[in-house]
Formats: sequence, C-alpha cells, structure tokens
Amino acid sequence: MPPTRSHVKMVIITGMSGAGKTVVVQALEDIGYFCVDNLPPALLPKFVELLKDPDHNTTDKVALVMDLRGREFFDQLGNSLDQLMSTPSIIPQILFLDATNAALVTRYKETRRSHPLSPTGSPLKGIELERTLLAEVKGRAQLIYDTSDLKPKILREKIIEQFRENEQEGFSVNIQSFGFKYGIPIDADLVFDVRFLPNPFYIESMRPLTGLDEEVSSYVLKFNETTEFMLKLIDLISFMLPQYKREGKRQLIIAIGCTGGQHRSVTLAEYLANYYKDQYDTNVSHRDVEKRSHK
Repeated sequence: MPPTRSHVKMVIITGMSGAGKTVVVQALEDIGYFCVDNLPPALLPKFVELLKDPDHNTTDKVALVMDLRGREFFDQLGNSLDQLMSTPSIIPQILFLDATNAALVTRYKETRRSHPLSPTGSPLKGIELERTLLAEVKGRAQLIYDTSDLKPKILREKIIEQFRENEQEGFSVNIQSFGFKYGIPIDADLVFDVRFLPNPFYIESMRPLTGLDEEVSSYVLKFNETTEFMLKLIDLISFMLPQYKREGKRQLIIAIGCTGGQHRSVTLAEYLANYYKDQYDTNVSHRDVEKRSHK
C-alpha cells in the first residue's frame, strides 16, 4: 500500500495567456511535481478527493494549470478555490503569471497565434478582456510573476529556485527601490512614494552617487521628516507582515519609489531590509539605480 500523505502541496498556475504557464509547469515537473495541464475548474473537487485517498495518491507535490482553454473557467474557478482553501489536507498556492499588454501582443505576433478570447480579432482586444476577467483571481494569488522582461530560461530558473525541495519553507520579504519616472513595478504588493523627502540629486557632489553611498544615505536619513516617516512606515509594515503570513502568502514585495530610483528610495529600501533581516527572509534590490539620466 502506498504511504499515507498527511499534506499535499498544490500549486495552481494561472494568469494571462502567453505569460509563460507552459514554461512554469515544465519547470515544476522537472523538480518532482505531478503536473496536470488544463484541468477544468469543475473537476478540481474530484481531483482533490483523489489526492486525499492514500490508496490512489503517492505524491505530496501537485501543480495544476487552469486557464482560458476551460470554457467554464471564470464561472466555476472561484467556487472551486473556495472549497480548496477549506480542505485541511491540501496546502494550496496560487501562482499568477502576468505581463504587460505590449509584451503579450509581441508574443502573439511572433507565434502568429490568435488570442482565445479574440480568435478572429486583434490580440490586444482579447488581452484587455482577459485582464479584466482575471482581476479577481489575481487578487487571490499568493505569488505573482511579471514575465514581461523574462526570457524562458530565466523564468524557469526563478521557478526552480522558488519551489525546489531544499528551499527553506517560510515567508520572504522582498524590498525594491524604483524610480517613478520609469514606472511602478507591476508585481509590487505595497508601494510607498518618498518623493516628498529632500532630494540629494540637487546637491552637485551627491548627484552621481546613490543611496548605497554613505554620504547620500546619511543626508537622506538626517531629516526629521525622514525619521518620522520611517517610524510610521515600520509600524505599519510590522503590523501587516504577520497578517500576510497567516493568510498563506509566501512572499511580499514592498516597493519604495522616488523620482529616479537612485537616492532616496535606495536609502530607505536598504534601511528597511536591514531592519527586518533578523525577523524574516529578507531580500533587497534596486531596479533603477543605474538608470541615471545625466549619463
């Protein structure tokens, strides 16, 4: 008799058509997940029953692709997910793949495929409709990947790193600085605007530096408004992080933005990462730190 599985980890892969679901499911299959492509939402409860039966299930890691190829997708997925979330023996996680409209249109043109919601019309029309219909599902996702600028090889590596067996189970906090002039990160969960703080850019000696330099960080942090803002921000984030973790979210992306993403946002992102590094698995990145308009 197969061994009894107390819990089954289930990854539900969904998102925009053309955003990379095939790459993701192939990567998960390569690291030992039992994968099912295009499972109709109506069959999800039956599939869960099979997973709970030790006589029929010998795996504790499952990945399901659920997308627009299932005609009843939008009507039934919500109800099926509600049932799944209340199943004690299943540990579900929704992975939503997204990309910008421009990136998706380019991919459809390159493959010469039609969009499933606009088989005879323009891909953009189908993409816009799909984005509207998927808004609720995206809001329920614990993981959101923006694949606009990711090559398939890089996406595959990110998925393997996220789900591999030796990955430390838990909750991670990813803090990212950015410049509003280059756009808000599409995958950010929380966005904070620090453009109200004094800007080192207007001091000639600091202009070519970044928030990673002591001279800039000391300047940004010396003001009373910076101190007061960080106290309030840390109080808010410290309250929210345990709530997100309890809700089952695996990672939280906090984006700190200033005008160019070089001075103020970098300083405060580093400050936050240093503050939380002993409490959570914390990572910090600076998306626009090298995009200096004066170069």
